[in-house]
Order: sequence, then structure tokens, then C-alpha cells
Amino acid sequence: MTHLNVLERGADPTAATLSTAALQQAIDCALPGDTVVIPTGRFLTGSLFLKSDITLWLAEGAVLLGSQQLADYKPVWTRVAGIEMTWPAGIINISGCQRVTVAGPGIIDGQGSGWWQRFWGEDEQGGMLADYSARGLRWVVDYDCQRPRNLVVYQSEHITLRDFTSRESGFWNIHLCYSSNVRLTRIEVSNSAGPSTDGIDIDSCQQVTVEYCSVSCNDDNICVKAGRGLLAQQQAKTAREIVIRHCELHKGSGITLGSETSGGIENVIIEHNRFSGTGVGFRIKSARNRGGWIKNIVVRHLTMVNVRFPFLMQFNWFPQYSYATHNNPADMPPHWQAIMQGVEGEAGLTDVRDIFLHHITATLTEEVFSRAFFIEGCEENPVSNMVFERISLQASEFGKIAGVQDLQFNDVKVTSPAVTRDENDTYER
Repeated sequence: MTHLNVLERGADPTAATLSTAALQQAIDCALPGDTVVIPTGRFLTGSLFLKSDITLWLAEGAVLLGSQQLADYKPVWTRVAGIEMTWPAGIINISGCQRVTVAGPGIIDGQGSGWWQRFWGEDEQGGMLADYSARGLRWVVDYDCQRPRNLVVYQSEHITLRDFTSRESGFWNIHLCYSSNVRLTRIEVSNSAGPSTDGIDIDSCQQVTVEYCSVSCNDDNICVKAGRGLLAQQQAKTAREIVIRHCELHKGSGITLGSETSGGIENVIIEHNRFSGTGVGFRIKSARNRGGWIKNIVVRHLTMVNVRFPFLMQFNWFPQYSYATHNNPADMPPHWQAIMQGVEGEAGLTDVRDIFLHHITATLTEEVFSRAFFIEGCEENPVSNMVFERISLQASEFGKIAGVQDLQFNDVKVTSPAVTRDENDTYER
């Protein structure tokens, strides 16, 4: 039960030099039950790899600063936005491990601005995004523009993450993938901007609890995913038995299921969460080539203040990103080919059923646009058995509901003085 201080391995607490080797040496020397301590200071690092049965402690005043050099992140086989491919490792990586804890009041800072500029330029109108879009390749730029995540849990079990702050990630902040029995408690995620800077992504995992977390980011605050396309459908690695409760959601796109649904999402409880100034409250998104299912979802006891879309469900989401086209598929890199292999025909329509939403309020304290309901199901495979009960919504306009069957409203009160306008049928994320 030894505490290993990384300063004893030569780590530089001024961030003047790269400390990756010293930090990794401390981790490698730890025995089962040991704690690796990151003390007060600023430590510049590339990718670090934890191992089973240890704790990484981020002390008060400790900051792990992610290097802005891609070469400092080891290429690893992983899953990115639903596709298996080689991608840079995260700053902290828990891969193939058991019984690992990352804890303490310290900070993981991805120094994301350089990575964001790589994607969309200094003015958010250029970079790789503009180049790829001009060539009809919007669907692949997110995968080709490699950007590190702050923390990745991959193929691991019995993992505890608590009390630290994740901020300014280059890509997703915290990514859980192919893992089970994971608990996140009292984590703060704070991303000022940046493309695809999701807060917490739960990707084909089981028995996950997220509680008492505070998340502000520039994309989905907390998201449940299950893979994209034919391979993910064949693997059938379902996201299930997930609880998200007592969290505070601020800037971002809310608590989301999808858009990667191919392996199936089921048995999710979202309860006792508060939203303030969030773009969306509860969200489902998918596309016509995802397949899979979303079922047995309970959403209850939510409080929303100044939320633009309390309920947003789209099943033909972001076509430029969701549908891949290319003239010469044989000439493409393997991950391009994987993206193109969607779930075809009727099997590509996500089966969504048994969604129970109750005891939810949405109020406005500022003059912001809001739409009470925006639900766009598929006519060929409508959302089935969705129940809204004891709901009170204050919004600018009522909105639209389509592509549903067996929809029930019980004790639903809506105040929406404005006319629903077609020009509001968009959401930017």
C-alpha cells in the first residue's frame, strides 16, 4: 500500500519539459494496492497507461496538461464515434484493466484549442472541416482529424472515477467503451468550446453509474452509445443497465441516447438531474443506417431552466455526417470503408420503444427561444409506446411530433404562446 510520488521519478512540476516517461515509470513501478500521486504542480504529458489494482491520485493543485503534439500520443486500436480504428490514445488510459481508481481534486487539462483549430480553423470556418466538406467528405472528417481524449476506459471492469475535473479536451472528455461496472462520482467536466467535446460518453458498456457530476461542454453533456454500422450490429455489444442521476448539466446538448445505436441501448434510468441553459434536455438521435434499438428507458424527476429543446428526438440526424458516399470505395482507408458499411434497408431503422418520461418541469427565466417538443420519428418504423406523464413545460412554441404510435400524454401541461415555425426545425449539434 505504497504512495509513489511522481516527483521522485523526475517529473517536472513546472510543465517546462515533457514528463510522460517519469509519470509512466511511476505507474509501471506500482504494485497492487499502491497509489501513484500527482502532487501540486503542472505536468506536461502525452498518453499514460494505468494498470490493474492501482489508484492514480490527483492532488489538490495538480494539473495534468495534455501535450499538443500528436507524436506524444501512442496510436492504439480503439473505437471512435462508433467505428473501430487506430486512433491516438488518451491522456489517461485504462485499457484491459480491473479495479482501477482515478480520484482526487486535481485536473486533467487537454489544452484543446490547438486540436480544435486543426479541425475547424481559428475562425471555426476553416481547417480540415472546410477542406473535407468542399470535397464532399463531411462524413469522414471527424475520424481523420485525430484529437486526443482526456480519459479513456477501454475493455475494463470495476473502475472508479471520482472528484477530479476534466477540462478543455481536444475531443471527447471521458470515454467509456466495452467496459462494465464503472462508477463516476462528483466529476466536473468543463469545456469552453471545441468540436465534439462531449462530456461523458458511455459506449457499449454495462452496469455504469454516473452521479453527482457537473458537465458543461460544446456537444452532448452525457451520451449513451452502442456503435455505428454493420460491424457494430454484428458484434451486438449492447449498452445497458446504465444510471445517470443527480447531475448538473449546463452548456451542451443534454443527456443523449445515440446517434450510435447499432448494438442496441436498453435499460437506462435518467433521474433527478438539473439542466440550466442547456441546448437540449433529453435527446435521442439516430439515422436510417444505424439499426439497433433503444428500449426500456426511464426518464424522471428532471428540472430544466432555460433549455431550448426539453425533448428532442431525430431519427434522420445530420445527413451530411450520417450518410457516407464515395466514388471508389476500394481505394478508401479501412475506417472509411467501415463507415460506409451501414445497416441497409428496413433493418437500418432503429427500433425505439417503451420510453417512459414523468415528473419533468421546464421553465423560462430569460427571453430565450425554446420548443417544448421536437420529435421526428420514422414513418416506416415509428417510435412505439412512449409515455409522458406529469410534465409541465414553459416554452416559446409547442413544436412538432411525428413518427410515433401509442403515444400517451397523462397530466401534461404546456405553455407555448408563439406559433410553431418551420425555420426552427434545426438544432446545430
